Amino acid sequence: MSSKIVNKSIKTHEKKDNKNEITNDINRKKLNVTNTLLIIIFSLTVALIISMITIPYIQFKNKDIEINYNTEFNNNDYTAKNLFKNYTKEVIVKDNINNKKIGTYEIEYKLKFGLINIIKKRKVKVIDNIKPDIKLKGNNVEYVCPNKEYIELGYSATDEYDGDLTNKVEIKNYKDNITYKVSDSSGNVSTITRNIKYEDIEKPTITLKGSDNITLYVGNKYNEDGYTATDNCDGDLTNKVKVTNNIDINTPGTYKVTYKVIDNSNNEITKERNITVKKWSIIRPSSGGNGKGIVYLTFDDGPNEGTTNIILDILKEEGVQATFFVTNYGPDYLIKREYDEGHTVALHTASHQYGIVYASVDNYFNDLNQVSNRVERITGEKSMISRFPGGSSNTVSSRYSKGIMTTLTSEVKKRGYHYFDWNVDSGDAAGASIDGVYANVINNISPNRENVVLMHDVKYTTTNALRSIIRYGKQNGYTFKKITYDTVMVTHGVNN
Repeated sequence: MSSKIVNKSIKTHEKKDNKNEITNDINRKKLNVTNTLLIIIFSLTVALIISMITIPYIQFKNKDIEINYNTEFNNNDYTAKNLFKNYTKEVIVKDNINNKKIGTYEIEYKLKFGLINIIKKRKVKVIDNIKPDIKLKGNNVEYVCPNKEYIELGYSATDEYDGDLTNKVEIKNYKDNITYKVSDSSGNVSTITRNIKYEDIEKPTITLKGSDNITLYVGNKYNEDGYTATDNCDGDLTNKVKVTNNIDINTPGTYKVTYKVIDNSNNEITKERNITVKKWSIIRPSSGGNGKGIVYLTFDDGPNEGTTNIILDILKEEGVQATFFVTNYGPDYLIKREYDEGHTVALHTASHQYGIVYASVDNYFNDLNQVSNRVERITGEKSMISRFPGGSSNTVSSRYSKGIMTTLTSEVKKRGYHYFDWNVDSGDAAGASIDGVYANVINNISPNRENVVLMHDVKYTTTNALRSIIRYGKQNGYTFKKITYDTVMVTHGVNN
């Protein structure tokens, strides 16, 4: 074998040995790194275990929290502890939460543990998740006349956080409804709907002129005071009112005048006027009473500026004296004039309020004394002639005190008063026209008796009919007189 071959073989062998040494060296270094890593990991693990055992840890039940606007935050869901002890009470909490203002706030939790400051933070978000409130004026269902358009009744919108949002309401009109929508600054949306029904469901209205309750006496004529009827959709329906009258003026009893009207949507309304027809019941003393053909014109409820003064003018011009049953209303000078011109100033009532006058016997005389004191102050004389409000036969007093008229009619006489009712009713209080007042008087006075005529000097119809009544009486042989204390009492039968 040549030397060249031998040398080459030796060199090859040397290269292999060197390569093995390098490989072994690399493996040794890898082992050293691995061992070092294992030691580090073991050390860190041991350190972590030790820290977990010894260093407290702050933790939360909920990391980030949302609370509603104006709601208190209950900061009690955190703990700080290690394996051996609970440090929660030692945690110092700092926050800048304003629960009246929407926003995100931070809370810091700090625990001092030896030389270590343990700090942890979390966020609290104040939100508004309450919808605004929309309120409609009127109703959620509105009925509109078929021939009209709906007119917006109004609405309002408020939000607990943003306040008044009325001007931000969006309105959409549809055929049969209107929607109202509003959003607050947090995106909470409220919607409400008003339904529109084009139907007339409202009944018409009938208004009676004059009184709903009228008292007539046998032979008196009933005079219709009139009425009006209106409808919310159809307007004036007065000319469509049907009136039914079953009054028998010659037979005492209770009757009704019925008023009925139907609108274009078939809504019907009925109203009634109650008519009471009474028979005269005149009680006279056993002696006296020889005044056939005498007419006593009596006037209740005054004095009244604008009517009483005109009546006094007519009486003066016609040379007739009359009797005025006065109240506490009207001017003093008219009572003074009545007295100065020779008329009888008698007592009616101070208040003319049945609920007061007839509540008790004491109430009646308290009321009577008030008007009596007024008359005496003005005239200088005490009047002992009276007339009960509604007459002694009234039944309205029974609403306030059963049997009070039976007591009062006896008691006034015991106290020295003479009371007078009437046997001729002019009907002016029931709303009779000028012609009606005239007819009621002249058709019911009689030359065969004393005629006490009930009139009211607060009524313009009486003012306008008076002169004709007086002239009719003069032309037909009647004598006009005033009531005095010596006049025979003309009274009704007591019904309470």
